[in-house]
Amino acid sequence: MLITDDEGLDRLLDAETIAVVGCSTTPGKAAHDVPEYLQDRGYRVIPVNPYADEILGEPAYDSLGEVEEAIDLVDVFRPSEEVPEILDAVRERHGSRGDAGAAWLQLGISHDEAAADAAADGIDVVQDRCIKVEHGRLRG
Repeated sequence: MLITDDEGLDRLLDAETIAVVGCSTTPGKAAHDVPEYLQDRGYRVIPVNPYADEILGEPAYDSLGEVEEAIDLVDVFRPSEEVPEILDAVRERHGSRGDAGAAWLQLGISHDEAAADAAADGIDVVQDRCIKVEHGRLRG
């Protein structure tokens, strides 16, 4: 389902474990500071970045497929042109493992066709919204 309403956004914020694709090692970048914000609010953040060994005190994984523990939500900090491949990985994981049932594409990131395909396969998808902003707005 494509999520655009506050009720749907708030439901996705019930996630406990969030894999962050494109998580950055660089403080000051949104791809670092937003996951840190989530971590500070009790979420389990799993960094996915093939160029890092550890981010925010957590081991970093090369891909979603390498993450061993269950993922509730995948937060994406990669360019829009990479979204089809990333959402394919989310769909694959959801189909084979039953987790990763939601994907959140950060502000400025969207791909309508890939999002619709993922939604058709039962993935909840948010596009072009910052999870930190929405968390602050909906959960204060």
